Amino acid sequence: MTPAINLLKKAKVEFQILQFEHDPNDHDFANEAAKKLNLDREKVFKTLLIDVDGKLHVAVSPATQQVDLKAFAKACKGKKAQLADQQNAQKVTGYLIGGISPFAQKKQLPTLLHESALAYEQIYVSAGKRGVEVVVSPATIEQLCKAKIALF
Repeated sequence: MTPAINLLKKAKVEFQILQFEHDPNDHDFANEAAKKLNLDREKVFKTLLIDVDGKLHVAVSPATQQVDLKAFAKACKGKKAQLADQQNAQKVTGYLIGGISPFAQKKQLPTLLHESALAYEQIYVSAGKRGVEVVVSPATIEQLCKAKIALF
């Protein structure tokens, strides 16, 4: 079990665990999950750490889209955004790149959930380990991550 799965169980929310054999040579983690689990790619969301004016934030964003960093900074009421350093992202969240979950990170960071998630009853996000996804409602991410809905 990962910290993310443990948190979901403890919160007694509805979720499912999906697993696949991760290929260590595949670095397009969300798309690998979509392909290997035969998921609707539009419902697969990636978790990224983004530095906005020196402060880390979490973006839960569709895997099919690039994050608009200017729009993300604006949604955070900041000026400049850039992807966080990978080593720092791993250190702060406690998860490896490609397995960062929005749930149960070492430190609760401000979290933004892309508004397109609201179009679906359930979406797929990392469970905190490469090759493991969880199926959750966008409301679960809002509730447990204190996520704000934004367009970025």
